[in-house]
Amino acid sequence: MLAWVVAYTDRVNISVAAVAMKEQLGWSETEKGLVLSAFFIGYLVFMYPAGLLATRFGGKAVLGLSVLAWSILTLVTPWAAMTSLGTLLLARVSMGVGEAGMTPAAYDLFGRWVPPGERARSVAVLLSGVPVGTVAGFAGSGWLVHRHGWPMAFYAFGAVGLLWVPLWFHRVQNDPGVDVWLDSRESNAPLAPPRRWLLRAPVVAIVTGQFATLWSLYVLLSWLPSYFRVAQRLTIPNAGLFSAAPWLAMLAMTNLAGVLSDRLIRGGLAVTRARKLMQCGGLVVSAAFLLATRVATTPGAALGLLCAATGALGCTWCGYSPAILDVAPRWSAVLVAFGNTIGTLPGIVGVFVTGWLVDVTGTYSAAFTLTAAVSLVGAVVFGFLFDARPLEERGRASP
Repeated sequence: MLAWVVAYTDRVNISVAAVAMKEQLGWSETEKGLVLSAFFIGYLVFMYPAGLLATRFGGKAVLGLSVLAWSILTLVTPWAAMTSLGTLLLARVSMGVGEAGMTPAAYDLFGRWVPPGERARSVAVLLSGVPVGTVAGFAGSGWLVHRHGWPMAFYAFGAVGLLWVPLWFHRVQNDPGVDVWLDSRESNAPLAPPRRWLLRAPVVAIVTGQFATLWSLYVLLSWLPSYFRVAQRLTIPNAGLFSAAPWLAMLAMTNLAGVLSDRLIRGGLAVTRARKLMQCGGLVVSAAFLLATRVATTPGAALGLLCAATGALGCTWCGYSPAILDVAPRWSAVLVAFGNTIGTLPGIVGVFVTGWLVDVTGTYSAAFTLTAAVSLVGAVVFGFLFDARPLEERGRASP
């Protein structure tokens, strides 16, 4: 979870700093969108190889080296930006490569350590690092940019990652030594070729739900500071503070949904229904509040609607995320890497298209409408296709 905090401070600080960087370096909104989306190119390209590496060498080494790499690249970002736009884009792509190992490594560790009855809560705690890091990144970067200039937002948060690395390697082990809940047949089963399971209905459902969730997540992460700065006419420090608040709502709702989901399953609700309730319900409610945000006329009204939309989005993390462990507990690093590879496309396409829509229309209404539409499609597909039975069990049950 602390690695996620570090990752998202380093990921969102540029969303705040880019407001000042645009003014100093003379970027258009489209160029700013290109800078904000460049990270996701490296993230996408290296995600699936990172899943294979985590499965082969264990999550401990992969996650530790990932944090080390992206922290160093965060520190050199100001130099890259002052050198040229191309150098900055290269640094951001490389940083994406560094962060690509984060999620597969974590799921490899969870597949070894976490029993079935604790999956939603464990994933909720892990992903709590996203809103915590986002709040720290938005609020801290706003203050640092205002008081010390935009480069300090990269120097300060990059240094935090370097402090985390030795603690990780000293304290963490790959597994508890004995699998207390996987039977020996599943633990020792060879991984089937990806072509045999990546296009099965439950995987399609997970990937589609993840795609829809991450579209909203990446658009909001990248554009909330600009939205509050431009559309609601706040100062840069206040835009950073307002941009941080929705992620507190996500933090609360993610952990509440995790506890509720596991409790419902212990009470007799089928796992499949519990995952659908969280994923589909979260996407639909989030879409409704995003559509309402289009007519918000004051910063306070916009903030309330965006807190509701982002909080609802937190429920989806107790849908598709533990579903990955449900259908492929031992091979979750590979499955989450596959899903994140597809799910990174919103970070490239969604973030860039948002900037283009703002340039063309002069408002954020079209971007919010598109994001809501993606959420609704994701809810429908997940609702129709998801089934929580393990893929290996399906393979044994059918020829």
